[in-house]
Parts: sequence; structure tokens; C-alpha cells
Amino acid sequence: MEFGKYQKESRKTRVDFNMRDLPYLVLALNGEAGEIAEKVKKVYRDDEGEVTKEKRKDIEKEIGDCLWYLTQIATELGLSLDEIACTNLNKLKDRKDRGTLHGEGDNR
Repeated sequence: MEFGKYQKESRKTRVDFNMRDLPYLVLALNGEAGEIAEKVKKVYRDDEGEVTKEKRKDIEKEIGDCLWYLTQIATELGLSLDEIACTNLNKLKDRKDRGTLHGEGDNR
């Protein structure tokens, strides 16, 4: 599925939160990212770092939840996921070409 289609279709699954949407969405995204980290932590703690098919599927679901919240944030801000993805790849390609992928700071 393409980003633009996902962005449009995901909006149809939204519930009216009855609060300022942006802060809620950002906090929810952070929570979902934490769930990914928790599942990966348990892979290392309990399974000696082996990602089983079942664990992979569980992590995939959490990544999907992150994608949904990220998409809603972009939509709230009037941003296109297609444009975000393109801009990000261009930025990373430029950094690679200049040898600045490693390091810190947004403007390297």
C-alpha cells in the first residue's frame, strides 16, 4: 500500500478523542514505540536474542500502531506522508554523499 492511500484510509478508522488531538497523538505514538522496545527487550531477556516468528508478528503489530499514530500526527499537521518520506530519503542520501550519516544534529 502506498503512503498516500494509507493516510487517507487510516483517517476513516479514527475515533473522535474529544480533546486536543496533537498532544494525545504524540503521547500515544510514544507509548506504542515503548511497546516495541518492551517486546524487543523481552526477546533479549527471555529468548537469547532470537526473534521467533510469533515475536516478529507481535512486533509487526506494534510497528503498525506506531505507523497509524504517526500518520494521524502528519494529517493533523497537514503533512503528506509521501512528501515526508521523499524529503527524508533525500536528506539521508545527501548526508551519505557528504559522509555525515554518523554524528549528531539535524543540520549535519
